[in-house]
Amino acid sequence: MEWLLDPLFMSRVQFAFTVSFHIIFPAITIGLAAYLMVLEYLWLKTGNNHYKDIYLFWMKIFAVCFGIGVVSGITMPYQFGTNWAPFTEQFSRVAGPLMAFEVLTAFFLEASFLGIMLFGWGRVSKRMHFFATCAVSIGTMISAFWILAANSWMQTPQGFVILENGDFQPTDWLAITFNPSFPYRLVHMLLAAFLATACLVAGVSAWYLKHKKHAATAKTMFAMSMLMFVFVAPIQLVAGDLHGLNTLEHQPAKVAAMEGHWETGKNVPLFLVAKIDEKNETTTGISIPSGASMILGHSKDAELKGLKEWPPHERPPVTPVFWSFRVMVGIGLLMIGMGALAVIEYLRGKLFTSRLLLNFALVMTPAGLIAILAGWFVTEIGRQPWTVYNVMKTSESVSNIAGSSVALSMALYVVSYTIVFGAGVYYMLKLVRKGPAAAKDEELFAASVDKHTTLFVEAFPGLSKKKK
Repeated sequence: MEWLLDPLFMSRVQFAFTVSFHIIFPAITIGLAAYLMVLEYLWLKTGNNHYKDIYLFWMKIFAVCFGIGVVSGITMPYQFGTNWAPFTEQFSRVAGPLMAFEVLTAFFLEASFLGIMLFGWGRVSKRMHFFATCAVSIGTMISAFWILAANSWMQTPQGFVILENGDFQPTDWLAITFNPSFPYRLVHMLLAAFLATACLVAGVSAWYLKHKKHAATAKTMFAMSMLMFVFVAPIQLVAGDLHGLNTLEHQPAKVAAMEGHWETGKNVPLFLVAKIDEKNETTTGISIPSGASMILGHSKDAELKGLKEWPPHERPPVTPVFWSFRVMVGIGLLMIGMGALAVIEYLRGKLFTSRLLLNFALVMTPAGLIAILAGWFVTEIGRQPWTVYNVMKTSESVSNIAGSSVALSMALYVVSYTIVFGAGVYYMLKLVRKGPAAAKDEELFAASVDKHTTLFVEAFPGLSKKKK
């Protein structure tokens, strides 16, 4: 039980718990806000109330997630003050303005138009309501912009000098904001949020189709989510590859941990499943010869640095980084596979009836959120032992506080978060069981869905001709 008395360990566990819990809900709100924007555009364009029904259904879930996201995020600034005071003091000149920009450009935008979006039906014009939905969606993305700018600066810091008292003094705000890892991480995170939302929508609609409920709306939701896997999942694979190359350039120790690679050399294998022995500095398992060199160096002869290039006290924990990375990539490949299966079943005329595809979608319902968490584990654990990479260590960032006090507050966080999360999930499941409200023209629209297969036909006009 000595770990309960270690303030560094307990502070890291506490922050990991709260931020892991929190990130789920902003990710859903980013994806759902964009989805709602598309739905309302289709409603305005076609005049079909069917899209409005789907909008109203997911808007309720969006509101719950938005509320939980705000509540769960409140605790983190307090932790910076209580558990990470030295870091907060030195980082405040950089973090303060970035967070202020987030409030001024994103939070105010969301707060200003959220009420119109949620309660403005029939009270404002259709165009005004659509503008409010767009504003909220853009606000969620701007919020991600500033938060990721701050976090990315901690990964690849630049545009500052260190004062005599140890504080970070900004010298170039463009360099701080658009630091080397920021563009890659922003694109990767936004695409991850869209795909995680697509998993949720696909899972819910697949459940409706399997149980023959809300068939018309379920078909539309299912087709739209499958299009995300067909087009966006491969783009995410490319974005992830570019992000990996950027990480190799600026944080090679993290990449070495991701690959479980110890010795510097060429023809580095890509381990699929492996046993990591950090004590003896070995990795053994099933691998693809020269796979890591091919992916990271685009050549089997590419040389990669091994973990032994760094002293043990400057290496990240290898095992959690190694496996978290494989969970993230594995889920990404499953998303691409689901998109490919959707195209096959569409060509067979079984897009909405294939038991294999529907069961696949059901199993993948939480997969996007799991992938997001795994990706953040890679990012944050792989940065260790640094809080600000190569500048300030995590051990130098922790407050002089009793570990038992952190453990007590951690227990309170677990209880309160469990209550909030449990209540939120229970209510959202009730909404899902109830399903979208039926529009008056639902039967007419359902016939149109069966005849034209909605968005799939528009996306694959050549394939539809072949099918005929």
